[in-house]
Amino acid sequence: MARPSTMNFDVTGFVDQAASQFRNLNSKEPGQWPPLPKIATWLAACAGVVVAGWFALLSSSTEDLEALRGKEPQLKVTYKDRLGQAVNLSEFRKQKLQVQEYVTQLEKQLPGKAEMDALLSDINQAGLGRGLQFELFRPGQMQIKDYYAELPIAIRVTGRYHDVGSFAADVANLSRIVTLQNMSITPVGARDASGNLAMEATARTYRYLDATEIAEQRKGAAPRPGAAK
Repeated sequence: MARPSTMNFDVTGFVDQAASQFRNLNSKEPGQWPPLPKIATWLAACAGVVVAGWFALLSSSTEDLEALRGKEPQLKVTYKDRLGQAVNLSEFRKQKLQVQEYVTQLEKQLPGKAEMDALLSDINQAGLGRGLQFELFRPGQMQIKDYYAELPIAIRVTGRYHDVGSFAADVANLSRIVTLQNMSITPVGARDASGNLAMEATARTYRYLDATEIAEQRKGAAPRPGAAK
């Protein structure tokens, strides 16, 4: 019957032999080192690279995490605002329709280009109907805005106090929008015994621009190619 083979391993001798490879190493000539120091140095270098890369990645991730934490309060506020808007979306749509209807009604009160002469005549007739005398009725230069045009009219009328007040009310009640600005009321003069007053004001009326005028206005407002910003 064969006996089982045994293998004796001299641990102490192996440790001494491995330790001897690390003695008297020349740091200037690592290529001549024994195998064990080379392998140990290579493993240490790999471990150093891995550790350095891990800490670099962890540091970058920490900075990103802190940046995201800083944005968290603002994102919560934005979320609450959006949530409130979503809850009240139907109400906002109703308000939008109401505003659109109101704007449409205002646009209807603005005369078109062909209706301006009739409006000027209405203002003149409002004064004559109250028995006022026009000493000045001078339309100024039309001022073009984004979607409408504004026409200032310098006026000076004379008449009794109540008639002047009624004229101002009649102008305010016209079907088209007309405003009286820079109003000044003074006595006509010491020689006038009737007690009439003179009212000077700037009547401003507005009209909407047609499609051609709006296109020209937008074309004129568009920046030229190559223009400095």
